[in-house]
Amino acid sequence: MAKNKENLVDEGFRVSLVETAFFDGKFEIPHIDAPDKIIIPNGMVPFSVRERSQDKKDFVCFYEHDINFRDILTKTEEYVDELKQYPGIITPDCSLYIDAPLCVQIADIYLNRAVGHYLQKQGLYVIPNIRWGDERTFKEEFLGEKVAFQGVDKHSIVSVGTYGQIQSAESKRFFREGLSEMIKELEPEVVLVYGSMPDTIFADFKKTTKFIPYPDWTTRMKSK
Repeated sequence: MAKNKENLVDEGFRVSLVETAFFDGKFEIPHIDAPDKIIIPNGMVPFSVRERSQDKKDFVCFYEHDINFRDILTKTEEYVDELKQYPGIITPDCSLYIDAPLCVQIADIYLNRAVGHYLQKQGLYVIPNIRWGDERTFKEEFLGEKVAFQGVDKHSIVSVGTYGQIQSAESKRFFREGLSEMIKELEPEVVLVYGSMPDTIFADFKKTTKFIPYPDWTTRMKSK
């Protein structure tokens, strides 16, 4: 007999996480409140290797293959106490493939905010990870709003990841265009960047926005 596995469909797409949430926009994306104080992480450690964080001083992030952090989506409640041992988290980087159906892209934005909202309500320090898909998610003319940026306060701290996201000319273009729209929409005080920061993407934005780079985990371990 096959072993039963918990999945997002069986659990109603984690609606239990957002019972106390406020919702933003026409798609009702759960809202994550801006922190009272901006805290800059000393470093970031991916969820799947979090035990390798020395003295647990790193923020836990999810810049890795989705399968490596599946449990934080399906069993969020079980990780609250453990994650409280770290100074904070970056919300899950659910993949928004530009060739995926729009409904799937929006669902992944929802999951990002739903987990972030829930963990914030449990007392964790939460920094929203901002991830966009194709132009429909970050340009207003398609949906009447920029759904990729819903559920996040302006003038605060956010995080983005380039690791594995800017490998082709097309992906670089989508990343740069989405980054530009994110900065216009959210006007963040600080943007954390996990992965490389090529000038072809970031140079123009550095004039008006404070970016703080973090090497991906593999690069970080090689540099030791």
